[in-house]
Amino acid sequence: MVAACAASPLAWSQDNASNSRKEDDAFLLLRDAVRRDDAAKAEFYAARLADYPIPSYVDYYRLKARFRDVSNAEVRAFLKTYDGSAIADRMRNDWLLELGRKREWATFDEVFPQFVLQDDTQVKCYNLLSRLTKGQNVAAEARVLLIYPPSYGEGCGALIASLAQTGQFTQEDLWHQVRLAGETNATGPAKRTIILLNGSDVKMGQAVDLPTLALAKGPGVTRADHETFLVAVGRGARSSMKIAKMALEKAEPKLTPQERAIGWANLALVAGYSVAPETAQYWAKSAGAPLTNDQMQWKTRIALRERDWKTVKATIAGMPQHLRRDPAWVYWSARATAAEAGHNTPEVLAAYRSIADQSSYYGILAGEEVGQLVTIPPPGVAPTPAEMAAIAANPGLQRALKFFDMRLRFEGTREWNWETRRLNERELIAAAEFAREKHVLDRMVYTSEKTRVQADYTHRYPVPHDDIMQPTTSTLGLDRAWVYGLIRQESRFIMDAQSSAGASGLMQVMPSTGRWVARKIGLSDFVHGMLTDVKTNILLGANYMNMVLGSMDGSQVLATAAYNAGPGRLRSWRTQLSKPMDSTIFIESIPFFETRGYVKNVMVNATYYAALFEGKPQSLKARLGPTVTPKGYTEQEQQEATYGGR
Repeated sequence: MVAACAASPLAWSQDNASNSRKEDDAFLLLRDAVRRDDAAKAEFYAARLADYPIPSYVDYYRLKARFRDVSNAEVRAFLKTYDGSAIADRMRNDWLLELGRKREWATFDEVFPQFVLQDDTQVKCYNLLSRLTKGQNVAAEARVLLIYPPSYGEGCGALIASLAQTGQFTQEDLWHQVRLAGETNATGPAKRTIILLNGSDVKMGQAVDLPTLALAKGPGVTRADHETFLVAVGRGARSSMKIAKMALEKAEPKLTPQERAIGWANLALVAGYSVAPETAQYWAKSAGAPLTNDQMQWKTRIALRERDWKTVKATIAGMPQHLRRDPAWVYWSARATAAEAGHNTPEVLAAYRSIADQSSYYGILAGEEVGQLVTIPPPGVAPTPAEMAAIAANPGLQRALKFFDMRLRFEGTREWNWETRRLNERELIAAAEFAREKHVLDRMVYTSEKTRVQADYTHRYPVPHDDIMQPTTSTLGLDRAWVYGLIRQESRFIMDAQSSAGASGLMQVMPSTGRWVARKIGLSDFVHGMLTDVKTNILLGANYMNMVLGSMDGSQVLATAAYNAGPGRLRSWRTQLSKPMDSTIFIESIPFFETRGYVKNVMVNATYYAALFEGKPQSLKARLGPTVTPKGYTEQEQQEATYGGR
């Protein structure tokens, strides 16, 4: 008789892998069931995951599926079991929202100090509401917190109502909230707040959602009616500036001087979004209006475009303290002071030095004003094998890698970021190197940027796939540093990155753009799926950058903005220029928030890459160029405008 053969190692490995895939599939189904509020299916899938390698998430989803019926004791047991983990803090966040909703303030007050990330606006509102019920004055903190109505939820709405009832919020505070809600298209908060001011929530709903109808009805009689009408002016201007302007001008005799100013500020904000030439006139008519944060910043940007340094200084001085301290406004306040004085005064130089140690866009520009260029420091001592082994054994980072393997990038990123927040400098350097080894380059960059004393800039500014990039950029005559700078901003080197708009791969190429470029360069076999192929993605993205650069007269600033916002919008923004504009002013006044930050980051990235590639100090100002010009400006006209006006 022959004994049965033992299973081969290969067969065991295949079975193990198959079981792992089945468990991962069950986990994904559990996650989806919870998102659909299907408690029965969630429990079914959770029961199949008794030995899952990430039990904390199985238990989290198990509780989350029936969260409104879960006892406090069950939540406490979960937090005790998984104390110190990212998912425990997530559970704490969920629990605080539920405790706030139920007004269980004793337990809320006990749990809130343990909430580590403190990144939920509504939880913060519940915290202030709890303190308010105990008689504390929280109005000043509330004014700083309550700046974006779309994120409010029940907690912030209740806080505003309670602040009004206790007299801690004045009527002007409430009107400010009404204007903010209108400005941010937050219908619910606008309607709830106008009721506190004895206004009509129905009329306010029309002002936000159907502004043309509200404008046609006119300003009404009461202050609530007037403020509602002014919200409609701002909302209506987004679809028709002409109609909104005519409605405001017709209503002006019935409005107070301040109300008229508010109306013009609302028009000016929208006009600024398209950098329309009449914007400065509208801001001039808004004198005396109480401005929102966004209005203050856009009034400053338009004054920059007009080189109205007096208004720049005055508007920045009137910003809330947290805005005044923003590096952008520290820089521009210093520039305005220098422009008025005709030179860099000691006060100006001190302001520049206060932010010059930052590696941000305005930190670098300020550094150049005091003689600092972008340089690459030596990398320091590499992590030892013992340091690498300790990082590789970190349970949180192991969970992160597991999630990345499952393409659960949100969960993986949360776990990675949670663990790295507790690491010291040496551990961060080792974690960045560990991320490089595991090909998780976005986390490598993130982790490296957390170091303050020592840094390996090949972690911060990696050059993957350079065997493809070098010949591609060389053939096109394209600046390799600029291309890598753009990739770092676009995808953080995530090859399978997908945007909500459908852009794919390292260079985030849209399918339509990919097809168009492929035809232009003779890539006849192109299909959409090829966008996630590294070589094809770089080929199409680099060629597109080169085409856009050519259409933008060789300006990397304009081409970068066009890559993000589209060449059509850049052509439109350039038509608003009657003469060359200082590049930094043009960038600061790019109408789209995303594109404005994108251009700043790409140009900073490119400057650092150039310093790495060339091994010598680099100037961000030189890369930006002195001016951005209208289409068709001759080189002589540009030089005359650049140097004749300085």
